[in-house]
Amino acid sequence: MNEFLKIRGAREHNLKNISLQIPRDKLTVITGLSGSGKSSLAFDTIYAEGQRRYVESLTSYARQFLGQMDKPDVDAIEGLSPAISIDQKTTGRNPRSTVGTVTEVHDYLRLLWARIGVPHCPVCGREIRKQSVDEIVDAVCAAPEGTRMQVLSPLVRGRKGEHKDLLSSARKSGYVRVRIDGEMYDLEDTPELDKKKKHTIEIVVDRLIRRDTDEFRHRLAEDVETAAVRGAGLVIIDCMDKGETLYSMNYACPDCGVSIEELEPRMFSFNSPYGACPGCSGLGIRMKISREAIFPDERVTLREGAMNLMGFNAAEDNGIAAQYFGAMGKKYGFTLDTPLEEINGEGMDALLYGTGDEKISITYEGARGMREYTTSFEGIIPTLERRYKETTSDAMKQAYEEYMAEETCPECGGQRLKAEARAVTVGGKSLPEVSDMSIQQAREFFANLELSGNDRIIAAQILKEIDARLGFLCDVGLEYLTLSRGAGTLSGGEAQRIRLATQIGSALMGVMYILDEPSIGLHQRDNAKLIATLRRMRDLGNTVIVVEHDEETMLAADWIVDVGPGAGLHGGYIVAEGTADDIRACPESLTGQYLSGKKVIPVPAKRRKPTGWLTVRGAEEHNLKHIDVRIPLGVLTCVTGVSGSGKSSLVNEIIYKNLARKLNRAKTRPGRFESMEGLELLDKIIMIDQSPIGRTPRSNPATYTGLFDLIRKLFALSPEAKARGYKENRFSFNVKGGRCEACQGDGMKRIEMHFLPDLYVPCDVCHGRRYNRETLEVTWQGKNISEVLDMTVEEALGFFENHPQITRKLETLYDVGLGYMKLGQASTTLSGGEAQRVKLATELSRRATGKTIYLLDEPTTGLHMADVDRLIQVLQRLTDAGNSVLVIEHNLDVIKVSDHIIDLGPEGGSGGGTVVAEGTPEQVAAVKGSYTGEYLKKVL
Repeated sequence: MNEFLKIRGAREHNLKNISLQIPRDKLTVITGLSGSGKSSLAFDTIYAEGQRRYVESLTSYARQFLGQMDKPDVDAIEGLSPAISIDQKTTGRNPRSTVGTVTEVHDYLRLLWARIGVPHCPVCGREIRKQSVDEIVDAVCAAPEGTRMQVLSPLVRGRKGEHKDLLSSARKSGYVRVRIDGEMYDLEDTPELDKKKKHTIEIVVDRLIRRDTDEFRHRLAEDVETAAVRGAGLVIIDCMDKGETLYSMNYACPDCGVSIEELEPRMFSFNSPYGACPGCSGLGIRMKISREAIFPDERVTLREGAMNLMGFNAAEDNGIAAQYFGAMGKKYGFTLDTPLEEINGEGMDALLYGTGDEKISITYEGARGMREYTTSFEGIIPTLERRYKETTSDAMKQAYEEYMAEETCPECGGQRLKAEARAVTVGGKSLPEVSDMSIQQAREFFANLELSGNDRIIAAQILKEIDARLGFLCDVGLEYLTLSRGAGTLSGGEAQRIRLATQIGSALMGVMYILDEPSIGLHQRDNAKLIATLRRMRDLGNTVIVVEHDEETMLAADWIVDVGPGAGLHGGYIVAEGTADDIRACPESLTGQYLSGKKVIPVPAKRRKPTGWLTVRGAEEHNLKHIDVRIPLGVLTCVTGVSGSGKSSLVNEIIYKNLARKLNRAKTRPGRFESMEGLELLDKIIMIDQSPIGRTPRSNPATYTGLFDLIRKLFALSPEAKARGYKENRFSFNVKGGRCEACQGDGMKRIEMHFLPDLYVPCDVCHGRRYNRETLEVTWQGKNISEVLDMTVEEALGFFENHPQITRKLETLYDVGLGYMKLGQASTTLSGGEAQRVKLATELSRRATGKTIYLLDEPTTGLHMADVDRLIQVLQRLTDAGNSVLVIEHNLDVIKVSDHIIDLGPEGGSGGGTVVAEGTPEQVAAVKGSYTGEYLKKVL
């Protein structure tokens, strides 16, 4: 058996034909500058080949679902295992996914509640039990004399299939009528059922008229018994005029008459129609028109356009909206020139919700002079809700959604399950109540659960699985999350660590795991837990390869591979490999110089003084405990704290959304807080996050930063372009004229492969150059437009050195560490960290107002220590221009150079949400009880 994973001649992307050995069944860290080729080696070479070989071993039938994988550009790889990659992608935006469903804990909870749950009546709350035949007959006999009714036996409830045998058996047993999916049929004449759809089938056992006789009671009792035998204990009594009731010989409340079906796992799934709350279809939220979105600024009048809504703009005097609002004003005491905040409650209610039965009198100019008619006003909110329901256009739906906000479903209170499922308890708690606990609390709840007799035997194995999974989540530092938390609200680091916990739960051996920076979003305190988890995966008998920049993880690794020495063209070589000591001893290794302490990021000699303060009072979004926070302006501020302490709630949900609404007139809805002071000191807010800079391969760093416009202008000024009459749009690949029409400026063509996935090949007309021959004949300094787009930022700096407008933009890209990036690189291929740095460069190249506040969420993601040094210089430049910079960060190098720290905590989840410490790094380091302060001491 190979002791090493041997790679020979790897040339993927910028790798320079490298060969190396990585020890198997060990923990290996691959590190290096951004763009040096780490991901090309780990993901595009090792993982891609491991995955490809595994897929190749499957049948062609199975392969068509998995997709064809290209062979990476490498001569040979020996000693490969099946590869599993755990990367930074968030777990998807499906609103139905929660932490519980993604980790499969919810599946075990459903099973536990279905097997040992105690049902209660959803109406009165008393424990309920099964009904006897006599109880059912008594309930039915309470109907008035002469009531027409039929007794049905449910044979199939929501099951796929054609069910031919079942219908045939019922026919042979002498039954005449059947109800299929709500429609009545003769059993001799039933439709053919679609086997791919779910069906509900109920046999009509008898049809009766309620009589006050013993004979009626006797016949009904026989019918109920017959129906219950065929319907597995369930009987439906359909009183023709009054609706139907489901009776159960299983569970029903004698007081309220509420029956519930036999407990089964699907009843506790909010993703199944049998368990989901009917009010919100299991989402826990509903969309509702929001007053704040309709009236973003209530200081404005109706005539000034307080509402920018289709059909409600009262700016035109003779418009229908102005006439309606004018007539309502006469009735309720306001005019079109009254600011919204001064309109009385009755008038505002009429505007928002309509005039009801009350009429208003509208005067208008017709063909025969002034006319008058009376009508009622539907109301802005009901009108928008009606239009939203009625429209079939996606574009219109999207337009209306801009005026909507999520509200907790009033039926289930956000708990997603129907009332019957919420009324079943284990240990006195319902399933949603346990899902709303933090993972740590849920673990303690199950550990202290006291069960008796049979329940203990039934639950033993299920509880063991639940405890193991909750334990793994605690091990990767996620004990503060709740199982009901939406998967779409998790950060990239949290999502990755959830997948990590799921993999440990599967307890596989002999697998190769490749992870992309698992320490992202983790406080130093939780790093030790993560490292212990990685070692545990290794000790199970797996090869663990981690792309990582975190010093602690490197020191804990068995083997380190340092890729470099630079980025892009200057990268792609193996600078050093070996243990941490070997790397430290290598003079060429930049990583080694930082590990050995030869290179350090210095602590500034003095800290800046604030020029003013932005004060948030009474912040209580998510887990924030009604706190007051002062953010200094004109300085670099770090918001710190363990994962889940409330940093994102404060910065992204409250500060950003409120400032964006007030300064940028954005339609955001801020989190809960009382007031914000100091807004007059700012004129602009800019969020620099990790979302993509574009959704299509047509957007790239050149188009995003505005470089492409300047370059196209240059080309249009060349003598050749002038002679041919070409304008700058000739050099765009997005419009007809200059682009290659065979591929419409994409440079690639898609070929449908049927059994295989679609293949993208360079366009055979322009050979991937995007433009037609005439356009490419125009050159500037010997290069055509396609060759310029193929340059890296570093190459372009030399090429355009005499054009200050262009070099200013290029220099900022270079300064944020993107010198290796091609100007025309598709934005869809950029990592989150790269996209964030392109945005940062774009902001840097703009003229500073000095009153701008910049918000950054973990900008060191994906950055090597040397890149962090560069980033710090960029942030200092932004701050020196008089701007305010507010950063959420765990990286101690950024924290130690900041002017001010706001440390939240002390723990995550319900244990967080308070300000633990604030002040300069030196002041925070002196605070007892601050985890950040504890680690800061070591680096100051």
